[in-house]
Amino acid sequence: MQSDAGQTEPAAVHINCYVVRGAGRTILIDGGAGGVKQWGGRLKTNLSLAGVEPSAIDTILLTHAHPDHVGGLADTNGQVAFPNAELVVHQREVAFWQDDGNLSRASERARGNFLIARQVFDGYSDRLRTFDEGEVLPGIRAMPLPGHTDGHSGYLFESPDQGLLVWGDIVHFPHIQIERPDVSIAFDQDPTLAATTRSGLLDMVSSERLLIAGMHLGELGFARIKRTSGSYGLLYETEA
Repeated sequence: MQSDAGQTEPAAVHINCYVVRGAGRTILIDGGAGGVKQWGGRLKTNLSLAGVEPSAIDTILLTHAHPDHVGGLADTNGQVAFPNAELVVHQREVAFWQDDGNLSRASERARGNFLIARQVFDGYSDRLRTFDEGEVLPGIRAMPLPGHTDGHSGYLFESPDQGLLVWGDIVHFPHIQIERPDVSIAFDQDPTLAATTRSGLLDMVSSERLLIAGMHLGELGFARIKRTSGSYGLLYETEA
């Protein structure tokens, strides 16, 4: 399916972050991998190319705390990468990663993920704000999207002209999982719930013709979901 979609590296997973400027704010959505496990690491360079200094970021909206989303928020010494930013994250996400029982039950591979998440939460502890659901900033509403992690969340930017949903990790391989929403990835904490969440969300965004953005949506970064004859398809915004 990847090859049929023109993917020259069918096993590659892209990692996106998003910056939003408006109403006097500069918001970062997720922090990428920061070079953890040799993943990513280009966030600061790309911010600089966009004319955004780390000190200008005042809010970080976190979809969830896997290392490819928080690795770029702190360095190996625990020093925060965005010193003036408030970190905003679902309360269930913080509770999961801070739970010692969950840590004790984790595989050896997964224990490292706990340590990375905890380091980030500790680094931003004096500027950490949790939510359950609803508006997190004026015009920005959090949408709990459980399954991938306990507190996995999307962010809906509401506008009378055109809304935008940053849906986090609803898909990792969009050319597979949008056509086959029943297919989950090994990183999902609850694969069945993740598939249910994905199916429901695809129905919603296709019905509302909502613009979407996702951390693993590919380099183009923005798309719409089309539905024909009961199946879903991906239409990148440049193709719309």
